[in-house]
Amino acid sequence: MRHVKIHTGALLATGLIAGLAGCGSSSDGKPAGGSPKAGRPAATAEPQRAAQRQSGAEIATVRGRQIAVHEHKGDAAVWKTLSSPNEMGATRVFLVDAEDGDWLKVLLPVRPNGSTGWVKASDVTLSSTTHRVEIDPKAFTFTVFDGDKVLRTGKVATGEGGTPTPAGRFYFTELVKPPNPKGDYGAYAFGLSGFSPTLRTFAGGPGQLAVHGTNRASALGGKASHGCVRVSNDDITWMAKNLAIGTPVVVKE
Repeated sequence: MRHVKIHTGALLATGLIAGLAGCGSSSDGKPAGGSPKAGRPAATAEPQRAAQRQSGAEIATVRGRQIAVHEHKGDAAVWKTLSSPNEMGATRVFLVDAEDGDWLKVLLPVRPNGSTGWVKASDVTLSSTTHRVEIDPKAFTFTVFDGDKVLRTGKVATGEGGTPTPAGRFYFTELVKPPNPKGDYGAYAFGLSGFSPTLRTFAGGPGQLAVHGTNRASALGGKASHGCVRVSNDDITWMAKNLAIGTPVVVKE
């Protein structure tokens, strides 16, 4: 793996995988288990990062065991304190929304979806990526870009009925390799920074969204999940090998 570290195991068998909203098959609702461990995004040399910033995205990786998030830039009061590793055991990262001097505005992996806050630049390590994932729920497709170049496309399955896949801007927060690659979650699962708009909890977890593989390839191209985005095992394996934790993910309206 080029960008992230992963491992399998039963330590969090009812943790991340069980708590990902929409990851269980709508026909049986029995999530499988997995133990996440994500490394830091690949660092980029400073001159290269400055150039990539123009067409790519910046990823902020927390340096310490926790980070103070402020509601407004320069606030003395701490709005939220987030731990690192995160609740799923992965090094905590943020997608940078804006930079202003010693402060960074970042997209937060909290409810409501799209929440942002400010962190001190000195509390994180910055890296860059020109990759992004766009998901079109109407066409039931995904597209991976490197800048303006299309790297890969494929079919997806999205949320059905009362558990839709929400539109918005998200990013990958962790990567899991389920112990059973032939289970509901396929070969890999990327946790997303967003949450189900209708499920406050799911199988003991917080209703976190994900992009993951599937053992029901026939369901791709339609609505079949509780909100997560399913892709083929070949596609999710390619993503696991090529995309960093922190990669932006846009779900279109």
